[in-house]
Amino acid sequence: MIKISELKTGDIIMVDNEGAMMEGEVMEVNNVQKLAQVRTNGESDFWYGGEALHPIPLSDDAMKLLKFERVEEEGGGVKYMKGAFRVHINKADDFSHLDFWYREDRRHVNQPISVHQLQNYHLNMTKVHLTEAVI
Repeated sequence: MIKISELKTGDIIMVDNEGAMMEGEVMEVNNVQKLAQVRTNGESDFWYGGEALHPIPLSDDAMKLLKFERVEEEGGGVKYMKGAFRVHINKADDFSHLDFWYREDRRHVNQPISVHQLQNYHLNMTKVHLTEAVI
């Protein structure tokens, strides 16, 4: 379950649509009614409450989906780059400790996060929403 207040337009999440889990993009958020309008399959828009919304764990596959360039480092670390935004993990496929940076702004997170949370960090730091588009 995801709190509606965590979501922003453009976030990528999973939706439980009558038992079928589908990936979708948040199109609009209504914090008053605690609903999010989510587009699934690139065409269907429906409103969902937080109980039907689920995070997508951050992973190498998710970083590829978001078009990050992966650079393996000596010592086993991995750096992901998209434009001037960087994400660093100390060990391949271990997303439990992350470092983000964009210009002078640096952040450290010591717990696993999901795709929509990474998108929100990116938006907060760069003022540009992180999407699948290549920049």
